[in-house]
Amino acid sequence: MLCPTVLGLLLASAVSLSSSAVILENGMPILWVHTTGLVTDLPTQNGVLTPDPWHFLHRMSLYRLMIAATDPFMGSMGTNATDSPLWGLPLQLGWMLTSGRLADPTGATTCGLETGDTMCISTQSWWGCVNYYASALPFLSAAQQGFMGAGVQVQMQVPEGVTDYCTTYADCAVQYPDAISKWDAFFQGLKSAAESELPENEKKDALLGLYWAAQMASTQASAACNARQGHYSSVEVAFANSWLNSAEYVSAAHFQSNLENSASFITPLPSRVLQATDSAPNIADLSQEENHTLSIFSWMSSVNSLLGGTLVRLWKSAMCSVSTRERGREMLGQLLLNPSFATNTFLSIITGMTTSC
Repeated sequence: MLCPTVLGLLLASAVSLSSSAVILENGMPILWVHTTGLVTDLPTQNGVLTPDPWHFLHRMSLYRLMIAATDPFMGSMGTNATDSPLWGLPLQLGWMLTSGRLADPTGATTCGLETGDTMCISTQSWWGCVNYYASALPFLSAAQQGFMGAGVQVQMQVPEGVTDYCTTYADCAVQYPDAISKWDAFFQGLKSAAESELPENEKKDALLGLYWAAQMASTQASAACNARQGHYSSVEVAFANSWLNSAEYVSAAHFQSNLENSASFITPLPSRVLQATDSAPNIADLSQEENHTLSIFSWMSSVNSLLGGTLVRLWKSAMCSVSTRERGREMLGQLLLNPSFATNTFLSIITGMTTSC
């Protein structure tokens, strides 16, 4: 791992090359080459692994280690080395870094700022907090299920004085039993799938179902981060909530969040923290694609709210089989990435799909 100054220069150089969110570097998640692929490279204390999830490269390394450990069980996902659904997680973390969302939003420290430690993830960042539940918790579960080696114990580091994050498998299992049990089920399911005689497409769909059940449980656990939204503008908070809401759609469709698919969905996300004066689709310093994505996210959230949650319920009802979920994934791509795909078309197709279930 390189020193903070060099990493800061690399990050600043990458971000300056594009106005859109920077999430890839030579075809891999940003700064991936500077992470570790060996469990033995993580810090230890008294025989216990003690990674620091408040350092970007440590948190990104958790993803790299999980991907490497589970790849032998991901055959049903495809033939490419980047077909695992876990690839969406490091891309998401990279977007949070380059868009400034992991920095201290209070202004009390320079954590995560270009003028401070660029690799620092602030414990006060709502985004960094939410992501903790999608990084630390699955890693603790993976280690518990033996994917990091027999008998490996893990305790996450936490800055002095910070007490509202669980740091061990036992601690997290007590505080967030649903999330931990669902991650356990996913990692156990990977081992079971290797011996399953189900057709590959059904095996893939079942594993993606387990994966997204765990992801959604982590999202629900991250409600513990809600107070941190008070550090942001109302526009950023509205986007953050609609971003969370979008997970309802991708999870129900069993979206295969491999590297290629995830990059398509994450690249058009806003490349900076939104301010109170921002109003999509007319934010001048954001790209047309970013403005479109913000508008669609806002529309989906608003319609669902106006209908009392009916849009999400309709969507979940429509995602009732392998074939409808495949169609659902295609529709989400059209809605988010194709500006000519009308929102009323989306609504009419969902309504029609529910009748086939």
